[in-house]
Amino acid sequence: MLRFAAIGIDHGHIFDHVKGLMRAGAEFVGYCPQTSIPGLMDTFAQTYPDTPQIDRETLLADESIDIICTAAIPRDRAGIAIAAMRAGKDVMSDKPGVTTFDQLDDIRKAVLETGKIFSICFSERHCVRSAVKAGKLIADGAIGTVIQTIGTGPHRLGQSRPDWFWKRDAFGGIIVDIASHQIDQFLFYTGSTKGEIVTSQVGNFANPQAPEFEDFGDLVLRSDKGTGYVRVDWFTPDGLPTWGDGRLTIMGTKGYIELRKYIDIAGREGKDHLFLVNEKGVEHIDCSSEELDYFRQFSADVRERTETAMSQDHVYEVCRLSLEAQTRATNISPKA
Repeated sequence: MLRFAAIGIDHGHIFDHVKGLMRAGAEFVGYCPQTSIPGLMDTFAQTYPDTPQIDRETLLADESIDIICTAAIPRDRAGIAIAAMRAGKDVMSDKPGVTTFDQLDDIRKAVLETGKIFSICFSERHCVRSAVKAGKLIADGAIGTVIQTIGTGPHRLGQSRPDWFWKRDAFGGIIVDIASHQIDQFLFYTGSTKGEIVTSQVGNFANPQAPEFEDFGDLVLRSDKGTGYVRVDWFTPDGLPTWGDGRLTIMGTKGYIELRKYIDIAGREGKDHLFLVNEKGVEHIDCSSEELDYFRQFSADVRERTETAMSQDHVYEVCRLSLEAQTRATNISPKA
């Protein structure tokens, strides 16, 4: 049985990692209680009361631990991952796995030196059942060859955020922090191994009290397989009964798919709504029972040294494109 531990409990996505790995049959053996969000740690400790709290260095030194998962402050994830790999562990990181090009270079070197896996759990694909179903429909030819994706990632700002949330060097910028999800989806659904950024822009429209923050970003990218548009923001209104109306439209040569991941504002209950339109007609598919296969595949990759969950090159390319789009982005914030 694989054994895993958590270092870096600064984002709620850590719950997805732990739950997913446990469902895949791995044993959760400990976590470092250091956090920037005490309330999150309290909830985590209440959720896993039988799992011991152990300091970071002890977890890294434990040769019986196979995997370290992390949802630390974004700027700290690469450092934790590198330390874990050099200690003989494979890594599952929350997105973004890196916030600078230097970190990406360091991750590449650590993977090459250690032979360990650096995987990023892109939760808006890996933990969304309708996104998994879309991949299977595309593989079966339901919409022909995919030539475009249009992905949106709106988020609710909320009332309470830690200090690092507002600091550019800590969160990496809105494209790195959020749009890496949609860049991952573009590469995956179009079957692209490489891409290029056509244009990108970011802005701070409603948070002047935090001048380093970005509450809007969008970009256009393309590959030799297709083109994509991405928009991300922090403007989910309080009236929406969930944190964001995340959507994805996937256009193929013989039809298209629309995902309403977390809510259908047309009134259907629940989440994970998929709409398939092709030569056979229009179909709504409830994907709530679709299996999430990333954690099972990742666990198999750890045991067998394979790349079934996601290739290492795919991880690098998502990181590279996200960093490039962020670095090149035109700032369209309103002038004071």
